[in-house]
Amino acid sequence: MMTSSRQIDTESCFCCSSGSCVNSTDCVPCVSGFYQPQGGQVTCLPCPHGLYSNTTGSVVCQSCQPGYFTNETASVTCMPCEKGHFASEQSALQCEPCPGGTFCNTTSCTHCTVCPDGQEALEVGSVGCALCHPGMYKGQGDDRCQYCNDGEFQINWGAASCEICPVNHYCPSPDINPITCPEDAFCPAGSTEPSYCMETFLRKDGDVCTLAPFTIMILVACAVVIFLGAIYIIRKQKQMSERRIMGFGPKSPLLYSKRPSSSIYGITYDAEPVYAGW
Repeated sequence: MMTSSRQIDTESCFCCSSGSCVNSTDCVPCVSGFYQPQGGQVTCLPCPHGLYSNTTGSVVCQSCQPGYFTNETASVTCMPCEKGHFASEQSALQCEPCPGGTFCNTTSCTHCTVCPDGQEALEVGSVGCALCHPGMYKGQGDDRCQYCNDGEFQINWGAASCEICPVNHYCPSPDINPITCPEDAFCPAGSTEPSYCMETFLRKDGDVCTLAPFTIMILVACAVVIFLGAIYIIRKQKQMSERRIMGFGPKSPLLYSKRPSSSIYGITYDAEPVYAGW
């Protein structure tokens, strides 16, 4: 009797650690851009958007820092934001353009900078600010350059405020120097044009308008005419009153309005009428 023996070989089972995966022969570490947080897995996972892995055998992916982004899976690095754009938080999928009134003149910006006084950025995604033109200004709280008010001027570039037009000058346009006021005109502070007295009748005398000699002559002549006219009317009315008292009618001044009575030997009778022209 032959006794046979059978030798049975037993294979050992093992589990790949995290950061690796098993293939047909051995555990393989995850390549860059992939990760595996669990052990004994057969595949590695790609890093999602906003995350990256730049080493092999990664257990987790890293977040893109502010100022950087990635919009792809299995990224091995993050891209910096270009000029005029920013990313203020981690794991950004994209960078945002700088809003109007702000700028960023470098890459990897985490925030945009507000344009200083006297400068503006009208477009989004600006990499710099432009100076305000003459006749304009930009102060605190303004998001863009403003025009100077009437009666103000500003001849410089990049001004933060405007100046009021001085006394004895006028400013027809805010982007030019104040113009000296003419001698026969008035120009208080903030004037946009000179103010004149009424021609012919008035003239400038210091800070006020006074009557011109010609105007005084006209007024005196008018006063004389009015005075003489008043005297004439008064005398005319007085004559009419006297005629009414004497009995003359307004239409027949040569006849009495009433026939006078005559008396002969004590007898009263009406006198015969006397007609004018007989």
